[in-house]
Amino acid sequence: MDNYATYPSLRGKVVLITGGAEGIGAAAVELFCRQQSKVVFLDISESSASQLQSRIAQIPGATQPVFMHCDVTDLKRLKECADETLSRHGGVVDVLINNAGAAGEKARVPTEQVTPSSFDFDVSVNLRHQFFLTQAIVPAMQRQKKGSIINMGSITWRIPATRLPVYTLCKAAIVGLTRTHSREFGKDNVRVNSIMPGAIATERQIKEVLTAEYRAEVMAAQALKRDIIPEEVARVMLFLAADDSSAITGASYVVDAGWVSDP
Repeated sequence: MDNYATYPSLRGKVVLITGGAEGIGAAAVELFCRQQSKVVFLDISESSASQLQSRIAQIPGATQPVFMHCDVTDLKRLKECADETLSRHGGVVDVLINNAGAAGEKARVPTEQVTPSSFDFDVSVNLRHQFFLTQAIVPAMQRQKKGSIINMGSITWRIPATRLPVYTLCKAAIVGLTRTHSREFGKDNVRVNSIMPGAIATERQIKEVLTAEYRAEVMAAQALKRDIIPEEVARVMLFLAADDSSAITGASYVVDAGWVSDP
């Protein structure tokens, strides 16, 4: 990690991350802890969260993150976690990372196979919680006249991908939500940006999605002919959370090794 940037403005900052036990979220939790931020992360997987905490405990100089069990589709529990985080830290959350989401095999169906219940579930997992957690946290940021919100999107709607229409719908909506919230909250110096990853080689993606056939498709599409690892997305989160990006809001950063060529 010595080859990468240290952001003094992140030291001691309170960072709340959803979906933080695995994949990109886990990479973000670790990198913010290495920056000596005060990290709280939410996830449904207690075992993965425990493993992450144990790993971070072995990193010299890193802060230890706090885990809260939360299914982000449960808005009551989501609000409880927001309130508990604010209570723990004197009413302050400096950085909110709306990372949780899923595009597993259940989401990978053509439009004709989508049902009202599957539609509602996919929206709850991939979009609804971003709105309501922001709603719960942003008043604290407005009171302190500063904050950074980072929403996790995807390039799926820009490719455009097929066979996951509701997931793609949600990820396109996140760009619109990011832009409108950046305008709504900008008067209070609260910045809102999004990140749109491409095919990221998380453990789950490697097991469930990155088949030999799909990997060949990815490599043909990307300008960089290699896997993208979760840490490469998390490093963009660090930048967007830090004061180094203090004039950036309403933006969407693509991390896809050159898959999407249009601006």
